[in-house]
Amino acid sequence: MFTPEMMESVKKVEATRDARMQTEPRRMTAEEKDELLKAFHPDYRQEAFSEIKIGPNKGEKAPQELAHLLHSNSRILGEDIDLTKIDYDTDVLIIGGGGAGASAAIEAHEAGADVMIVTKLRIGDANTMMAEGGIQAADKPNDSPVQHYLDAFGGGHFAARPELLKRLVMEAPDAIKWLNELGVMFDKDDDGVMVTTHGGGTSRKRMHACKDYSGAEIMRTVRDEVINRKIPVIEFTSAVELIKDTNGHVAGAVLLNMETGDYMVARAKTVIIATGGAGRMHYQNFPTSNHYGATADGLVLGYRAGAPLLYQDTIQYHPTGVAYPSQIFGALVTEKVRSLGAMLVNVDGEAFMHPLETRDVSAASIIRECTARGKGVDTPLGSGVWLDTPMIEKLGGPGTIEKRIPAMLRMYLNYDIDMRKVPILVYPTLHYQNGGLEIGGDGFTKAIDNLLVAGEAVGGIHGRNRLMGNSLLDIIVFGRNAGKAAAAKAKEIELGELTLKHIEDYAAALNEAGIETNDVSPLLLPKYARHER
Repeated sequence: MFTPEMMESVKKVEATRDARMQTEPRRMTAEEKDELLKAFHPDYRQEAFSEIKIGPNKGEKAPQELAHLLHSNSRILGEDIDLTKIDYDTDVLIIGGGGAGASAAIEAHEAGADVMIVTKLRIGDANTMMAEGGIQAADKPNDSPVQHYLDAFGGGHFAARPELLKRLVMEAPDAIKWLNELGVMFDKDDDGVMVTTHGGGTSRKRMHACKDYSGAEIMRTVRDEVINRKIPVIEFTSAVELIKDTNGHVAGAVLLNMETGDYMVARAKTVIIATGGAGRMHYQNFPTSNHYGATADGLVLGYRAGAPLLYQDTIQYHPTGVAYPSQIFGALVTEKVRSLGAMLVNVDGEAFMHPLETRDVSAASIIRECTARGKGVDTPLGSGVWLDTPMIEKLGGPGTIEKRIPAMLRMYLNYDIDMRKVPILVYPTLHYQNGGLEIGGDGFTKAIDNLLVAGEAVGGIHGRNRLMGNSLLDIIVFGRNAGKAAAAKAKEIELGELTLKHIEDYAAALNEAGIETNDVSPLLLPKYARHER
């Protein structure tokens, strides 16, 4: 189970448990948080970023791995793509088969539009499936969307776009109602009232959950609704480039069959990018909690077509990824574990931070403990700190872990670690793309007509840090709104002649900037999975 050295540390955790349960560590001041983040959060490591040399965000910084993709040529540059041969023709083309894409498809279909989803893996192979802890909504008598706004705005370092955050919190109660009516099995008490808990940075208990597989349950429900409505879903097919018309408006996408290597043309009056995150880019060599296809594809597609990015230099590192055992290194340990009472402690059994600080502060605190303070627990792949899970059973009674976080319990039992009896080792893992394509409140990109973005590919909803439970919320709120807006817009669109001239223009801009590259983007699959033909 654990090495002898780890077991010596476990004894210290056990010895201090009762005392720690009596006195919770204080929360940090704003000044202390700022100082901590600048010293230890990965977003502040200047050597990990590069300047963007071309495009709408020229002169700004981005993670080196993302900048490399933005400085690569299109996969279809020089390919003979016949834009007069239309393989798919639809009103609304949705790129991405996760929660945002499915929600958009449902609402666009409900509005009477012809809709099609294209996804490079299968519908549901998305970060939505990986989300565990819950979804926020201020729908209890002691709460309000205003309070939700204040929590999220402060937690995002006051950088969220107000129009986006306002929409997120105001439409949250209806999102929960919509999901509940679709059949999502939220945790409820004996009277049928939804159970809510705290998350990091929340001032009220507004986290609605389905045990600790909230994302999987939401994805199951919206996926089934897509299937029941017979909305076409083209699986194992990637969008590799947006198509414009001669008016400069987005008019579809070039698709790549991932199995045959054939290209196809999809013409659409409106396009919704819902491609999710970037964890499989492994920024700064961090492990990731993300699904296999999270490679920032939507950011590349939108940027090459001329859509600006926002906050592309900020990434969320979830503070509690698995540090041990090695077989599940980087997997997500839901924040709900801390919401239920588990405390973060170091090798000596000392609690070094309040258990429900915001994610960026928590991650930076753990990194500081393992580096500058030398208080981490050594593991085969580095170091970590303890998450004292037996506290949950002491606070909530026997059976609480099995009832509230059964998936987490089973994950560890697979490796003979019983988190009811012993603490677990955690370290930050690459989790969420805070930045993305810039949109207005209606979901359309700022610079290109007929192009919308929803979900994790959007920048600005959460600012420079996201609170737990607001990502499952934003894929529903902004996914639904994008579907409605795209369907309405499609009714008034007359497309011009299709063109891929922007690809050639982008290549010329790279040359003019002195960037010589043989690399292509989007990446589509992680580098360790790539097999070039």
